[in-house]
Amino acid sequence: MSEFQQVRTELGARLRQLRETAQLSGKELAERLRWQPSKVSRIENARQTATEDDVTLWGQAVEATPEVIEELVEQACALMERQDSWRQRHRSGLAALQEDIRDLESRTRTFRVVEPGVIIGLLQTTEYARSVFTRIKRLYNAPDEVDAAIRVRMRRQEILYDPSRKFRFIMSEAALRYRLAPPEVMCGQLDRLLAVTALPNVEFGVLPFEAPLPAAPINGFWIYDRGQVAVPTRTRDLILRDPEDIAFYERSFEEFHQAASFREDARAVIVRVLEDFTQQSMD
Repeated sequence: MSEFQQVRTELGARLRQLRETAQLSGKELAERLRWQPSKVSRIENARQTATEDDVTLWGQAVEATPEVIEELVEQACALMERQDSWRQRHRSGLAALQEDIRDLESRTRTFRVVEPGVIIGLLQTTEYARSVFTRIKRLYNAPDEVDAAIRVRMRRQEILYDPSRKFRFIMSEAALRYRLAPPEVMCGQLDRLLAVTALPNVEFGVLPFEAPLPAAPINGFWIYDRGQVAVPTRTRDLILRDPEDIAFYERSFEEFHQAASFREDARAVIVRVLEDFTQQSMD
């Protein structure tokens, strides 16, 4: 067991002890917190990383003292800092990482995403996701949980059909063309993107090759409401909460937004790429 997973296990055990001391079942605690019971189980069994908000609400629900809650918050913050390492995160399991992301997304109302290199996870088909997770498993020597990770990723996509949430997605044409899966899988993935563009709460933009860009799209980034930004790199997932950092990425998003094509123009780019992959699959 990695040091990261050991610390997460210890935090989960501490939270379980507090719940049992309060004479609450997992289901009863979940009802107090307005969570799914499965989330309580995942945190207690170290299959999901408890955030600062999670442990604060947990401590309040079990009537822990302010000192205990403060201690739990410190543990959670330290754990989240360690989790920023992709190697540590993937060693904890592909499915567990997807659960962590799903939990963050459940608390987000507006998503702003720029992705230059891969199909956005919330928009991936099962087979495209399988190809991506297989590569991640090899790269980071992650546990063999590809099927479980795919199931969670597909459940994550249910949020797209919540009309109270807004999704603003921008992808590069390169991300549509990169051969991260066989041509027939890419065709299915592009069909999926065409369907997503019809959702009323989804704004989908493409950065065509011919579009003048405000800057090189070196890294993708996710802006969750106005509270934090996730910037994944090859070795670390940067979680930025400083207001100046958030403002910087908000400006970057708007600049890419101005360069992107939307609606019928975006669909035209997707169709053009789809035709190319269709031809490849026939050769």
